[in-house]
Amino acid sequence: QLVESGGGLVQAGGSLRLSCAASGRTSSSYVMGWFRQAPGLEREFVARITVRIPWNSESTYYADSVRGRFTISRDNAQNTVYLQMDSLKPDDTAVYYCAFGLAPGRYNYWGQGTLVTVSS
Repeated sequence: QLVESGGGLVQAGGSLRLSCAASGRTSSSYVMGWFRQAPGLEREFVARITVRIPWNSESTYYADSVRGRFTISRDNAQNTVYLQMDSLKPDDTAVYYCAFGLAPGRYNYWGQGTLVTVSS
């Protein structure tokens, strides 16, 4: 189960941090991703973090539209993935979803979403 939190209303140029708390653990390498869906548009990829077990190494990847403004990170002890969003723009307004999978593009579990609204 994935539960997002941290959405809300913020002015353009502001910041928000989204959290995605996961229940359960895996002994396999995995990917946690953030996606978003704006009204009337299809869901789009935002960022992902790939964790390789047993080395516990990680790598991140971002959509061009958020690279340099958003940062994905994880707290293994808390079983939580974060999305720090800085320099927010009105175009970032969307419902943000986190997802879990065993490989990029192969997400099996999704959260319920959290709404981010950026006012101009």
